Amino acid sequence: MQAGDTMTDVEPRQGAPRKTEVPLTDTAVLSAKPLLHIEDVSLFYGPKQALFNIDLEVREHSVMSLIGPSGCGKSTLLRCINRMNDLIPNVRIQGSVKVGDDDIYDPAVDVINLRKRMGMVFQKSNPFPKSIYENVAYGLRIQGVKDRAVLDEAVERSLIASGLWDEVKDRLKESGLGLSGGQQQRLCIARAMAVRPEVLLMDEPCSALDPLATSRIEELIFELKRDYTIVIVTHNMQQAARVSDFTAFFWMGKLIETGLTEMLFTNPRVRMTEDYISGRFG
Repeated sequence: MQAGDTMTDVEPRQGAPRKTEVPLTDTAVLSAKPLLHIEDVSLFYGPKQALFNIDLEVREHSVMSLIGPSGCGKSTLLRCINRMNDLIPNVRIQGSVKVGDDDIYDPAVDVINLRKRMGMVFQKSNPFPKSIYENVAYGLRIQGVKDRAVLDEAVERSLIASGLWDEVKDRLKESGLGLSGGQQQRLCIARAMAVRPEVLLMDEPCSALDPLATSRIEELIFELKRDYTIVIVTHNMQQAARVSDFTAFFWMGKLIETGLTEMLFTNPRVRMTEDYISGRFG
């Protein structure tokens, strides 16, 4: 399913376009080539099917929001992209997920190396009980990097990119657990960026934050897409409208509709999409 396509077994939407304010997607994103290719992906937890024949593409240097009610498969799909579902017993996956031309479910793929290409930011900030410096350097250290100059450069670069450097540059030896909730989440984003991934995966990164911290993270997402391809799961419709170039709506493990965010929010092609966005269910 390409951006703008819909499932044929879902009722088409009729009526006037909605008047929801959403940002316009820039032309560079529209002309970018796809980086992630999710093709006919189905996932089973034992006998229970959780994802049904998902087809989705994510363009380079864009933000793709995955929306839908709780339990609809958003986070499950996100975990397919870096093979975190491998850690769950009795999970079976069909279809393919490609980063560029590389099928990440090819038996020859080194999962450790794959996850270097996929930075992950979780719903609840999870800094390690280490210093701010060591939190950011952690991924490089487990890769075997010992050169202090390389580590220093990576820590500073990542903290600057996460918008945290000016706030912590004189406190790098202090524990990351002493930061505020919003700062901790930006520290986790810095940690994910330190190994220079191609893709940032964010699973409801603002759900535990106050409005001010949420605003900082959203501004950061907008800035980061210059260097990264971002896939974000969010339950917040306004957040999806503010930060994403493309949006995909899920229901009961199925991809109902995907397309440009401004089109999906103002003139969805499927009635169920409009009902969800307008708050009639979910």
